[in-house]
Amino acid sequence: RLCELLDNAGRGWRKLAELAGAEKRFKCSAEELEMCSLKVLEPRGSPTQCLLQLLAERDCTLRYLLGCLERMGHEQACRVLSSAVQDVIRIMVQPESQVVAEGTQVSLTCCATGPPGLAYQWFCGRQEVPGATSPELVIDTTTPAGHPEWYICRVNCGATFTFSRWAHVQVEKSSSPSSGSGYCPTMAGLQILRQPRPCCLAEGDTLALECRAIGNPPPQYQWFRNRHPVEGAQAPQLQVKLVTTAERGSYSCRVFNLFHEVWSQEVDVEIGEGPRQISVTPYLLCSQTGVSYSVTTPPSPILAATDKVALLIGNMHYLHHKQLQAPIVDVHALGALLHQLDFKVVSLLDLRKAEMQMAVDEFLLLLDKGVYAGLLYYAGHGYENFGNSFMVPIDAPSAYTSEHCLCVQRVLREMQQRHTGLNIFLLDMCRKRNLNDDVIPQVGALEVTANIVFGYATCADAEAYELSQGELSNGIFVTFLKRWLLEDEKITVLLDKVAEDMGTLEITRGRQALELRSNLSERRALTDPIRPPGQDESSARNLQWAKAHVLPESRYLCFDCGVTVQLGFAAEFSNIMIIYTRVVAAPKDITKCEARLTDIPEELDVDLKCTNKESPEELGSPLVPVWSPGCPSCCLYSRICGLQKLRQELAFTVCLHYRYQGMDDFVEERQQVNVGRPLIAKLNLQ
Repeated sequence: RLCELLDNAGRGWRKLAELAGAEKRFKCSAEELEMCSLKVLEPRGSPTQCLLQLLAERDCTLRYLLGCLERMGHEQACRVLSSAVQDVIRIMVQPESQVVAEGTQVSLTCCATGPPGLAYQWFCGRQEVPGATSPELVIDTTTPAGHPEWYICRVNCGATFTFSRWAHVQVEKSSSPSSGSGYCPTMAGLQILRQPRPCCLAEGDTLALECRAIGNPPPQYQWFRNRHPVEGAQAPQLQVKLVTTAERGSYSCRVFNLFHEVWSQEVDVEIGEGPRQISVTPYLLCSQTGVSYSVTTPPSPILAATDKVALLIGNMHYLHHKQLQAPIVDVHALGALLHQLDFKVVSLLDLRKAEMQMAVDEFLLLLDKGVYAGLLYYAGHGYENFGNSFMVPIDAPSAYTSEHCLCVQRVLREMQQRHTGLNIFLLDMCRKRNLNDDVIPQVGALEVTANIVFGYATCADAEAYELSQGELSNGIFVTFLKRWLLEDEKITVLLDKVAEDMGTLEITRGRQALELRSNLSERRALTDPIRPPGQDESSARNLQWAKAHVLPESRYLCFDCGVTVQLGFAAEFSNIMIIYTRVVAAPKDITKCEARLTDIPEELDVDLKCTNKESPEELGSPLVPVWSPGCPSCCLYSRICGLQKLRQELAFTVCLHYRYQGMDDFVEERQQVNVGRPLIAKLNLQ
C-alpha cells in the first residue's frame, strides 16, 4: 500500500529518502538512489519497496519511518502506517541475576522505552519494595545470608504496563571475615568465598563437599575427581551417599561464567583405611659364591610432570591458498579438553610466518626439565619432504618452499634442548610432497631420547580431510581424538585407539589413516599428575603463560548526557577477543541510545560485518553457541581478531548515539578507550 502511495515524483519515495537520511546511518548514496529509480523498468518493480528494503537492512524502526512521513505531510501514508505503530513499552535493559557476598551492596537495573511518563515499581517476590520507583534498585545485603530473593520490576504508563524478567540475588556468607571486603560483583570476575575441605570417611558415610563463589554473571560449577569431571556434579555442593573406596581421591571445583574461570583448592578425600600402600616383594639373588641375598623389588615410579603446556595453532584464512573451515572448531575443542587435564594452553588462529615463529619461541620459554612440553598441535595446510614436516603459515606464497614455512623437526630439536619430559606433536595436515621444494633442510642432529611421540592425521604422501556437520566443520583427526583424549592411557595406546576408530569411517577409508611414530619407553600419559618444582622455578613459567590470557577489566563509561555504558570482554582464543557494549543507565528524557565501537586499529583483522551486532549469532563465529549462553542482554557485540599483530596498546572509540524525548535527530558523544595489550598481544609477537 505504501508503494502505491509513494511511487511518484512529487511527495514520493525520493522525499522520504531525503528526510530519512537526516540520520547518517539511513542516508542513501547516489548509487543506491539510482538503483531504486531503475526499479520502474522491471515488470513489478517499485522504487519505494527498494528504498524500504535499504532502510530495513539498516535497522530503521516503524516509529522513525512514521516520523518521516509526518514531516512529509503525507496524511494518507501516515494513516496506513500508524496502525502498525503503537506506543508500546519495551524493556531495553533487563535486571541480571547475581551472587554477592554478605555485607555488600548490589544494584539491579531495569530501563525501558515507550510513551512519556513511564513509572517504575520494584517487587521482591509478590511484595512491593517501598520507595523503589526508579530504574535502579540498590539492595543492602547486610541481612543474614540464605535463600535467594527474587526481584522483578513493573514499568507502566497509565493502565499500560509490562514486567521485566525475574532476577534472583543470592547472598553468600564468606568463610573468612575479609573475603568479601571491597568486592564489587559488577566490576570484578569471580571470587571463591568458601573452599572445599579435606575429609576422612568410612565406607557407607555421606561425602559432602562445598564450594561457594560470587560473580556477575552468576557462577557455574563443575566438580572434578582426580582431575576428571564428575558427571552431574554441577552445583555448589557435591554430595555422594553411601561412599565406597571408589570415591577416594583428590577433589576440586571449577567455577566459571562467561568471562572468567577460577579453580578451588584441591582436597583429598580418604575413605576406609586411607591411601593404599605399595607392596614390596622380596626375591632371592644368588651370587657366584653360592651365597643368597634377600633383595626387595623397588616400587614402580609414579610418573609426574613439573608442568604441562600446549601450543595450539590453527590456520584457516590463507591469502593465496584454499580456505579451511575446521581449524577454529578443532583448536577450540582440543583446548577445552586439555584445560581439563591441567595443561597451560595457548591457542592461536591465522598466523603469518613471523608470528608462528615468535609463538613457538614464546612456547619454548614455558618449557623446562620435566615439563610435558609437547602438546604442539597444528591444523592447517602442510607438506612433507625428505622425512621433514612443514607447517604452512597463512601468508605463504602460491609456490611456497621450506623457506616460507616452519619445520616441525627443527622445533623438536629446540624442545629437546629444554630437556622436556615428553614431546608430543599432533599434526593435523596433509603430508603430500611439495614439488616446488627440492631443498633438503639441515635441521641438525636430534638427541637420542625416549620421549618423542608423533601423531600424524594422515599417512605419508596422503591428504587430511574435514568433516562437515551442519554449520560446523571438524577435522577427521580431532573428531575421533576428542573421544579418547581424557582417558588415563599411555599416550601411544590412546592414539592407537584413535587410529582404530578412524578406520571405521567409510568415507575416508583408503584415503586417510592416522600414523603413529614413537620412541616412548615409559608409560607417559596426558593425565599424569603435576608435581611442581620450587616456587622460583615455576613462577617464571606461570607468569609467561598468564600474560597471554589476561583480559581487560570490565569498565563503565559515563557520558556527559548522563548515560552509563558497560564495556565488557571475553576471549574466544588467545588472539581473538569479544567486546560488548551495554547501556546500563540513561536519563528519563532519553528515549533511545546505543553505544558502538569505532576507530579500531587498522592492523587488526576486524571485519566490519562482525562489529556492533545486536546478537552473538551475527558475529559469524561457529563458536558462538559455546560462549553465548549467559551473555548480558541488550548488548552490541564486536569480534576482534589477530591480536598478535598489535604494535601498540589497543585503543578505540566508543560512540554513543542517543535521542531526546520529542526530538527526531540523534545526538552523538564519543569517548576514547585504551585497554592496554590484551591476551597474546602482551607477548609482543611483532
